[in-house]
Amino acid sequence: MTPSSPEVVLLGNLLVDDIVLRDGGTLMGEPGGAVLHAALAAALWGAKVGICSVAGTDYPALALEQLVEKGIDLAGVRRLDRTGGRAWLLYEPAVRRTVHHLDCPTHADVSPTLNDLPASWSAARAFHLAPMPLERQLELAHGLAPQSPETRLVSLDPFELVRDGTLTAWREVLTHIDLFFVSEDEWRLAGDADAIIPALAGPRLAHIAFKRGGRGGRLVNLHEGRSRTWASRAREVVDVTGAGDAFAGGFLAGLVTHRDVNQAIEQGIVSASFAIEDWGGRGLMAATPAVAAERHAEWFAGAKT
Repeated sequence: MTPSSPEVVLLGNLLVDDIVLRDGGTLMGEPGGAVLHAALAAALWGAKVGICSVAGTDYPALALEQLVEKGIDLAGVRRLDRTGGRAWLLYEPAVRRTVHHLDCPTHADVSPTLNDLPASWSAARAFHLAPMPLERQLELAHGLAPQSPETRLVSLDPFELVRDGTLTAWREVLTHIDLFFVSEDEWRLAGDADAIIPALAGPRLAHIAFKRGGRGGRLVNLHEGRSRTWASRAREVVDVTGAGDAFAGGFLAGLVTHRDVNQAIEQGIVSASFAIEDWGGRGLMAATPAVAAERHAEWFAGAKT
């Protein structure tokens, strides 16, 4: 790894969120996007983090400044000369709905390409593909995969559902990645996912992290035939938006630093707790490495690893 290369590179969208709360209150123009949550989470653990994304003129400048202050490299962020991706997050009693603004660029237009990756970042140890159009994720996964898993880990969180109509495309994507983060809502194939995914993916895919939102998740080791569940933790539950992205960022930081899956899960749990405790990215933006370390010590001191 060269001195200028991040250890963890996060590729995906930087979106502006207009939040409508259940009581009718609003939080307008909030910085959002999966890579925001994942980057803030990974940076809590001392990892060198880089974001590869596309930001419109309306993305909050203060948020970008705060990312830089936290040591997150934005050399891979391409700036548009117009507004970028923007969405309404509408909170109803039992669900959250996402409605994209009609005058926004397309999802593909605000998703990075391989050309957006700085050349000096090629030595990064982990590349995470946040939710983007399936065609873009395939392009990125294919371009990043040639190096062996020993030198480069590629993980992916889907945007497109895994269902019969997308199965052929997913079969190709999964041959190029090492770690698949997928939620229960995103898996729409009938049958046991533990059995189906290895048959689709080939030998490279080593782990599947099944995300269960505020209920935690389960990590399956496909090579060893073992799994471990985890429960989510937080001081209070305000909003689970970004919890899965924060878990992924903390997990990857733990994996590249410690090469230990249990440590990675613990860091993911702590990271997700900050996302859960406030709206949007506010909890993660306010979090510090010192507080993250305190929580880890409090929650996992003496835990078996």
